[in-house]
This record gives sequence, structure tokens and C-alpha cells, in this order.
Amino acid sequence: MEYVEIARAESERGELVLRERREEGAPTSLELRANGVFVMDTVETSSERALATAALALVEDPRAVVVGGLGLGYTMHEVLADSRVEKCAVVEIEQSLVDWMRDGTVPHGPTLLADQRVVLVVADVAAAIAEAPDDSYDLVLLDVDNGPGYLVHDSNAAVYRAPFLEHVRRVLRPGGVLVIWSADRSEDLEAALREVFGNADTTSYDVLLQERDEQYWLHTARAEG
Repeated sequence: MEYVEIARAESERGELVLRERREEGAPTSLELRANGVFVMDTVETSSERALATAALALVEDPRAVVVGGLGLGYTMHEVLADSRVEKCAVVEIEQSLVDWMRDGTVPHGPTLLADQRVVLVVADVAAAIAEAPDDSYDLVLLDVDNGPGYLVHDSNAAVYRAPFLEHVRRVLRPGGVLVIWSADRSEDLEAALREVFGNADTTSYDVLLQERDEQYWLHTARAEG
């Protein structure tokens, strides 16, 4: 097995690398790394899909959805597979990743982004949510890290604290839901969700990640009507 780098970019947050994994007898796959840390690949996408599927099941009418974190597009793809969704706003801070999806460096990228329901916003998710109008979304999905204990960038810690969560509650319509994907259960996040929303729920999910059995968590809260 060998890895071949196919794209690299530098930003104020550090280095982003996209590389191919080539293995005899297996399809070529892609892997995304940020500052040397594994983010995701195209071999195992069940966690990204599970985030969307589980979240969509929590909302009766998810017409407008925010996905925080583009990744390689699998959470967005699962959201768009739901015919109830009329708008999917995807917030991604790294312009280079957006470019790789648009220009076909990520081969499935152009097809996904061609869906007219997609609104792609290149920004920090905290800033994008803070600027969004009140009562504008039914579902907010956050997968910008592997949870508060595994930050891709230190500044992302704010995403799991009350001031940002207040903005999320404001932009959610009555009955709307916030869902945060995490590699570990976070009692601090649960407390912050209860403080802001008055409720919080945590559910575990078993996934196979790089041939290892792992347990991930969904932290959720609902905007009461």
C-alpha cells in the first residue's frame, strides 16, 4: 500500500493535504489530513452518513439544513438524498477544500455541488451562524472536529460553548434540532446544551473506522416551540 499526495494547501490555520491510497486489488481511495491529523477518507464513510441519517430522523420537516464542515461531502450527500430537504447550506472554512471539490480533484465533488439545493459558504461556522437570520433553519449538523476533545483547530473550542450555542438556538425554527458528532461523550457539552436549550440528549453509535470498531456519539438539543 502506498500514499500519493494529489493536492496540498496552506492557510492561516496550517496545512491541508489530500492524498490517494493505492493498494493492489483494492479501489483507489482518498484521504484528507489537516496539519498531519487524519480527518476522513473515502474508504469508511459510515460515520458521516450516520450523522445525517440520524439527524434527519429527528426533524419532522427538515426543509432547511446547515452542515458545518464539508469534509469530502458525504454528510452533505446523505442530507441531499432526503427529498424533504429544500436547502442545504454547507459551511466550510477552507477555500482550498471547496476548490478541490469544485474542480474535480475530489472526483465526486462537482456532481454533489451541482445540486441546486446546495448553498456553499466559505467561512468559519461560528461567524456564519451568528450572521444567519432568526428562525431560518430546521436542522444544524456540526462535524467540524471529532468533537470537543479532538479539535482540528484550537479556535473551534468556541463551537461547543454557550455563546455559540445561543446563536444556533436563535437560527433554529421551533422544533428544530442541533446535532453534534463527537468521538467521545462530553459532559461539558451536554451541560452547555442544557443551559442554552433546556434539554440535551446523547446517543452512542458503533462504527467501523479504518478496520477498527469505534464508538461515536451524537449530542443533540431541540429548540422548543
